Amino acid sequence: MVYLDTSAAVPLFVAEPSSDLIERWFSACNDPVVSSDWIVTEFASALSIKERTGKLISKDAKAAWRNFEAFCKSGLRLAPVSRHAFGDAAKLVRLSAYGLRSSDALHLAVAQEIGAKTIATLDVMMAGNARRLKMTTVEFS
Repeated sequence: MVYLDTSAAVPLFVAEPSSDLIERWFSACNDPVVSSDWIVTEFASALSIKERTGKLISKDAKAAWRNFEAFCKSGLRLAPVSRHAFGDAAKLVRLSAYGLRSSDALHLAVAQEIGAKTIATLDVMMAGNARRLKMTTVEFS
């Protein structure tokens, strides 16, 4: 099972420099791909930021959202975010030396809770923390 972080999901639906790498990995992935309900909020936020900053026009953002919603219904298993995961995420962000943001800590906490051993992320800080937690990371190359 591979846990999909938002940073690796966005390039599947929005043209970015890493889109080809992510698409090749996803097409070749034989493991179940999972994420948490949190990815929905983060994906929406990423689209809104891209629209506000002029990196994405409204029409393309709406299309990306529709495609992402379809993906969540058919190609991605979404795990609920439990109270326990929120607590574990809080413990992770309290380890200030590791520089985790709350959203990344929540993804990592859910990934651990559901037993994911691998994380697909483009976020260098998150990847380092995943390895610190004895998880492997997908190498996009």
